[in-house]
Amino acid sequence: MSKIRFTVKGALTAIALATALPGAAQADINVGVIVSATGTTAALGIPMKNALMFMPEEINGEKVNVVFGDDTSDPSTATNLARRMITQDKVDVIIGSSMTGAAIAIAGVANENGVPQLAMSPINLPQGSDAWTFRMPQQVSLMVAAVVEDMKKKGVKKLGYVGFSDAWGDFWVRDLKTLGEPAGITMVAEERYGRADTSVTGQVLKLVAARPDAILIGASGTASALPQVELRQRGYAGPIYQTHGSVSNDFIRIGGKAVEGTILPAGPVNVAEQLPDTSPVKTPGMEFVAGYEKAHGENSRNQFAGHMYDGIQALKAALPVALKAAKPGTPEFRTAIKDALESGLDIPAGHGVFNFTATDHFGLDERGRVLITVENGKWKLL
Repeated sequence: MSKIRFTVKGALTAIALATALPGAAQADINVGVIVSATGTTAALGIPMKNALMFMPEEINGEKVNVVFGDDTSDPSTATNLARRMITQDKVDVIIGSSMTGAAIAIAGVANENGVPQLAMSPINLPQGSDAWTFRMPQQVSLMVAAVVEDMKKKGVKKLGYVGFSDAWGDFWVRDLKTLGEPAGITMVAEERYGRADTSVTGQVLKLVAARPDAILIGASGTASALPQVELRQRGYAGPIYQTHGSVSNDFIRIGGKAVEGTILPAGPVNVAEQLPDTSPVKTPGMEFVAGYEKAHGENSRNQFAGHMYDGIQALKAALPVALKAAKPGTPEFRTAIKDALESGLDIPAGHGVFNFTATDHFGLDERGRVLITVENGKWKLL
């Protein structure tokens, strides 16, 4: 990687490659990256920041400059960063954010300014407002479908739910009801908690009293372990499901024995070695695992770093196409990136094979998900 220059302005931290300073060549490709490296969702943002090691220094002979911003897990900060990157740093594309609310905020700025966004959260946006936003994580409904199928096989009829009191929690409740009810699964209890809460005793007591056949925790990062530990301590012995937002070794470390047997939908990259050799994502998945764990330590791989790796693979596929149509730093180049992403390119990556189109800005199908569990403190493919 090229030398990185750090500058601090108030509560914002901007990191830019040295060549991203005023006076840089107009032909340079400028990539803005916004993640939550601090704050309540830092457990998601830090691995994504670490995975920037996979960003190439150049593409088709053009330098790639990275301008980095920490949104501090705050949507308002994410908005300000996105605006500054577009107006001052002249970025051609924005990657981010790791936090749902922050990613939604960036989407508004991206759509307003005609700048492609590779969102690191599977955000849902109103029709017409997502023309410039492409999502790298799996669509929530894709993951819910896998969970509902497993619940149906296990005979679950009554489902308890506890999740974040924000957009991430809302997405899961919506799709669980939409897909679960036709499968004969009724949500008999719905509880919420804040990302920064330190106690969920009241919510857990209500869940246990509802006597559900299974419970799903709609949270992410290390905060998703809190309700599960409490549930086991209160004597709940039934199956517990989590979301793909909980797939990190920190979740296992914090949850300990309480998270043994948890069932989660996840991207294949988390269990790359366990995939069959016929899987189209095994090779890129193993490439990510080998590179990331060499740099950050054994078993350091996680769902979130994988999303950043996948975003970089998408850029490596789209930017050469866009460079044939326009020069970096121009509105035409931004449009060319969008058009290249929408052209139906097959992009094998760690979490699946992406195939974005003008009508599908999620781009992943069933190849982008697996069910895993925690067995003896490690992830195991089901």
